[in-house]
Amino acid sequence: MDQPERADQRVGTVRLPYSTEYPVEWEADVVLRDGSTTHVRPIRPEDADALQRFQMAQSERSTYLRFFAALQRIPDRMLTQLVTVDHVSRAALVAVRPGSAPEADAADRAEDLAGDVAEDIIGVARYDVIDDRPGRRTAEVAFNVADALQGQGLGSVLLEHIAAAARERGVHRFIAEVLPQNRAMLGVFREAGYAVEQHLDDGVVTVSVDLDPTDRSREVMADREHRTEARSMQGLLSARRVLLVGPSQGGTADELLAARVREAHAAGPGDTELLVLGDDVTWADLGNGGLGDNGSGENAQVDLAVVAAPPDEVIDTVRRLRGTGARGVVVLSAGWAEAGPDGVARRRELLRTAHAEGMRVVGPASYGLLTNVPGASLRASLALTAPKPGRVGLFSQSSPVAVTAAETVKRRGLGLSTLVSAGHRADVSGNDVMQYWQDDPHTDVACLYLETLGNPRKFSRIARRLAQVKPVIVVVAGRHGSVVPPGHTVRATRAPRRMLDEVLRQSGVIRAENTHQLMDVAQVLAHQPLPTGGRVGILASSPSLAALVADAVAAAGLTVVGPPDPLSAGAPDDEIAAAADALYAPGACDAVVVVSVPVVLPRTDAIARAVAEAAARTGRTTVVSALGLHGMPDELASGDVRIPAFSTPEDAVWALGAVVRYAQWRTQDHGTPVRPALREGMSDGAARAQARTLVESLLTQEPAGAVLDQATATELLACYGLTLWGSRSVRTASDAVTAAEELGWPVALKIAAPALRHRADLGGVRLDIADAEDLREDAERMLAAAASLLPAPDPVLEVQAMAPTGVACVVRSVEDELFGPVVSFGLAGDAVDLLDDVTHGVPPLTDADVARMVRGVRAAPRLFGYQGAPAADVAALEDVLARVSVMAEDLPELASLELYPVAVAERGAAVLHATIRLRPAERRTDAPRRALPG
Repeated sequence: MDQPERADQRVGTVRLPYSTEYPVEWEADVVLRDGSTTHVRPIRPEDADALQRFQMAQSERSTYLRFFAALQRIPDRMLTQLVTVDHVSRAALVAVRPGSAPEADAADRAEDLAGDVAEDIIGVARYDVIDDRPGRRTAEVAFNVADALQGQGLGSVLLEHIAAAARERGVHRFIAEVLPQNRAMLGVFREAGYAVEQHLDDGVVTVSVDLDPTDRSREVMADREHRTEARSMQGLLSARRVLLVGPSQGGTADELLAARVREAHAAGPGDTELLVLGDDVTWADLGNGGLGDNGSGENAQVDLAVVAAPPDEVIDTVRRLRGTGARGVVVLSAGWAEAGPDGVARRRELLRTAHAEGMRVVGPASYGLLTNVPGASLRASLALTAPKPGRVGLFSQSSPVAVTAAETVKRRGLGLSTLVSAGHRADVSGNDVMQYWQDDPHTDVACLYLETLGNPRKFSRIARRLAQVKPVIVVVAGRHGSVVPPGHTVRATRAPRRMLDEVLRQSGVIRAENTHQLMDVAQVLAHQPLPTGGRVGILASSPSLAALVADAVAAAGLTVVGPPDPLSAGAPDDEIAAAADALYAPGACDAVVVVSVPVVLPRTDAIARAVAEAAARTGRTTVVSALGLHGMPDELASGDVRIPAFSTPEDAVWALGAVVRYAQWRTQDHGTPVRPALREGMSDGAARAQARTLVESLLTQEPAGAVLDQATATELLACYGLTLWGSRSVRTASDAVTAAEELGWPVALKIAAPALRHRADLGGVRLDIADAEDLREDAERMLAAAASLLPAPDPVLEVQAMAPTGVACVVRSVEDELFGPVVSFGLAGDAVDLLDDVTHGVPPLTDADVARMVRGVRAAPRLFGYQGAPAADVAALEDVLARVSVMAEDLPELASLELYPVAVAERGAAVLHATIRLRPAERRTDAPRRALPG
């Protein structure tokens, strides 16, 4: 057969910078439609036997639809060709699961599963490049999914992964030939959301797929990701039969953990059946199916395993769970990534083993899982007593925080729907739980305690989607999220320390500083309606308390309605009722703060009763701080309505302010993704292809990275509709005059060195030069200044046609290892830089995000006619920022970009200089494909 083409072959005038080495980064664990998991990886030559077995197991119909012919067995030459790829011009991915020898019987099963088992292929996707022209690389694509897995979403997963791999190799379009009766495959292409064209010719449908992501393809991918990950979590949290694997006696840490699970189950089993390995069942029982099904009608003996054991034994347990129906394993014990590189390797092996067996992993160092679903409550944790049922879902990475939070919930009488402790979150994370909560009818408020964000882009995307329907309250360990506890593996970041704040704000979540604040906000959201505005009425038991509350309300950004009318000490019931009626009158306010602290007389419940009745009657958001009341007391209940009570007035007002801001965010227009038309006279796809070809060419010439000159920067920016203002580099005064004649008068003159090009105070800039004589004098003066200020000889000047006068701004982008592309905006100037008056955003951005970035800097009034100056063309500035965000999103090779200055005049925004640095791309945390951690 023909040998695969080398990846470094010449294609037109471009040498492709791709390696033929096995692309381990293409490996991924994925969740299927039923919530189970499988492994996707590039094909290997040693997969020939597995591929042949896969083909021979396929039905005649599936074989015909794939090869257009009856092909029970793949010929040897063809088989060799199918498994021999170069991962560039010819690539293939296979979905695999552990195989089993057909002759193995039940008696040998437990022993066999503890060892290595060959993999079975359950799906294949491949592409072969048929057009290598730069910017137009096209590949033929084909899929084949095992009959038993068809309808489980594996085809759409393989399309996402092979498309992502192809884009990394410069392929822009897929072509597929499909028989008309292959409706399933046609549906995979049609429903993926890409731009698709198809036509029928000679009884075959030719499908053409543009691989550039579209708003629709992103939406489809997010919807599928949501459904599969929610289903996966549903499988864990709906478990009824739980298997405990761990030592039964002794004093080691694992033995204590296992004993605690048994003790907790005995104290309150809920609706869970706990089976203890060694006491209730053996591996032989499970291997022989001696337990029967789990009572749910499914062919499963156990639903979930809880394991307290050393790492090697945990991995062995996961292998042995194969075929039992277990959908996940909760790992209570530690000793993994926090133990060093060997522990990290063991954790990878755990994930690979579990995902290959179709299971999710909770932990290690997990506190366990709890649910309070009526009639189907789950108890699989170390908690001796569970909080009462409620509407709050709680996720915690830290086990100690899970203990503290659960006890706080019980003390406040708040109630939980779900408690998930992810420990070191090797697999199941807050992202998975948020996916589940979005559709969970038992959860109204989502609370998360996060030690680290392993995938901030995905977190932002999922949290923003959830926050639009349910409030999300988040505590992040460390003020800036920079604390990485032992056991967590997180990419390094060079993003500004306040970048996490920007991600959370962009997501619409409520940021709490600690678990105390988290519970304060949760008890308002769980039991009170969202306020319709920020006007606050105050009912206080003394003038000093009223003044204190009014000051706290103003500090929270809310408005006090009218002067507070304090109640007198020992006021009669009718006076209290009248004050409450006035405060809760229609339109009187949007929310009420009640503070009652008797000084001499004992506390009565008159104020509590009056306020509870009025709040229940009117639906007005209410918070209370009263001596002796805390959490959700019966004294503040009326019918189904309960008013939260706080330890201090400041706590009550802070929580109310957070809820008001969230309610306002819910009603705001969050905009639409910015998608400006790119290069004039060219389709967006062609413009992106042109940019991609240019980047590939540059990195081929300079594999370690490249800093673009102004001509190349102009070409790259033009692909995204950004025009770089023309300039000329010169070394003499005479050359400067010649350049000015070409560009047109008046001109600006700058010293080209980065340290001086923006420093008018150091003589690095001269503006509005109108004739040759002045230009010669200025050039000679600047050359002399540059020679004295710069260490390098032979200074270079830059001549540029004068742009319209305007406000000088700076737009930057940097590719961060953790956050991905980070776009920044600020006004130019030393004061702005020194004060760090800059806003940030993580693409993809909406038009509302862009507008917020422009208006979010403290110096923004200069753009809107400050002190009588003409207003700048903010729309043109926002267009520049939007195009930079799209460019940064498209090009992970864009290590950094700086447009400085961008002169924003009354009409238009001129980009006067650009500094662009490229480097080889690394896979982003939120790559354009569905994948689990690992």
